[in-house]
Amino acid sequence: MITYLTGDATAPVGEDPAIIAHVCNDAGGWGRGFVMAISARWPEPEADYRAWAKGQPTGFALGETRLIPVTERLQVANMVAQHGFAIIDGHPPIRYEAVRRCLTQVAEAAAASGASVHMPRIGCGLAGGRWEEIEPILKETLIIANVPTHVYDFSP
Repeated sequence: MITYLTGDATAPVGEDPAIIAHVCNDAGGWGRGFVMAISARWPEPEADYRAWAKGQPTGFALGETRLIPVTERLQVANMVAQHGFAIIDGHPPIRYEAVRRCLTQVAEAAAASGASVHMPRIGCGLAGGRWEEIEPILKETLIIANVPTHVYDFSP
């Protein structure tokens, strides 16, 4: 079951281990959208993403995820699931198959560590995706793996 909350996805509910999942682009750009809220709290996810985009470590590609510890109980999942920034030939930058691959990786990590997963409505902001496409992917990856999943609609 997905729990929908009003609040800040960078401040996950509960005291147990948690993973904050969000979508990154494959162009190496970090500077708009939810990433700004992440950077306001922790420098590590942005630094890791920028180094990864430059090839350190290798493997930066659509469908890949890196988990970055930010506190003893929290990790941030940088999920590369957006191709560039622009709508091209009517197609938004979100890549749903990449979201599926990324969330499969997150589900495996969460299940192994007993973590819950927290996120905004990933892929539906700057990436141009539709929640009607994303929600079933959450169910096919996180929910089927029995990972407690929380989706936040922002409220200051």
